[in-house]
Amino acid sequence: MATQFTYEDYQTTAQWLLSHTKHRPQVAVICGSGLGGLTNQLTQAQSFDYSEIPNFPLSTVPGHAGRLVFGFLNGKACVMMQGRFHMNEGYPLWKVTFPVRVFRLLGVDTLVVTNAAGGLNPKFEAGDIMLIRDHINLPGFSGQNPLIGPNDERFGVRFPAMSDAYDRDMRQKAHIAWKQMGEKRELQEGTYVMVAGPNFETVAECRLLQKLGADAVGSSTVPEVIVARHCGLRVFGFSLITNKVVTDYESLEKANHEEVLEAGRQAAQKLEKFVSILMAGIPQPGCAN
Repeated sequence: MATQFTYEDYQTTAQWLLSHTKHRPQVAVICGSGLGGLTNQLTQAQSFDYSEIPNFPLSTVPGHAGRLVFGFLNGKACVMMQGRFHMNEGYPLWKVTFPVRVFRLLGVDTLVVTNAAGGLNPKFEAGDIMLIRDHINLPGFSGQNPLIGPNDERFGVRFPAMSDAYDRDMRQKAHIAWKQMGEKRELQEGTYVMVAGPNFETVAECRLLQKLGADAVGSSTVPEVIVARHCGLRVFGFSLITNKVVTDYESLEKANHEEVLEAGRQAAQKLEKFVSILMAGIPQPGCAN
């Protein structure tokens, strides 16, 4: 088994990026399945394939391009991951979350996480956007956590709090931004539950997840959020609800990855506008969390 990254490995990658771009990002954005089009909104864009960046894993899922793109969005210096890594691709969680600590060393202070998720909450419709208020780390219940192993105090404390993982001020600003956009559907808010995947959930699993109080389900995001909060980043995130989960044995509906990508295409403009407006609400560097 490969050993975990050392502080020096993160530094090597950060220094390589700093020496190959003049960009100095404040905000990092992780684009979920089918949501990589956000990078098209960046001005003065400069991109790197993951394959050319030292230590970077590779993305293997359709809808995840595998590029790191630097640029400006609505005046904010950003770096965007066009394609994330998943536990179900066979990566250990310390590899899945590798970019987050690199972003920290680049000087990033805010992480925006996006994902495509199945709607557990019966009020949700496909195409809705759900602000993530909280998460349930199901893999964590069974011993899968990106912070397992020796702790490096240079990144954060051994036992970080997670009760305030998703920034309250940014969530309030998101509701204001949504009203400005004048969308017909209201902005949803709720709890995201992470499962390992790659298969979609059974009917019994969906019913269980609803009973646990989860509103949306997917197989990403939570590890990156845990590592981001561990190293002191402000975190804000949302899910694009791509389908309503199947909770009825009589139903003939079946979840599939194509509908996930199609929902991303249909919601792309709305999402891009939303994220762009929100950039203005992120406090200037040096403002306390």
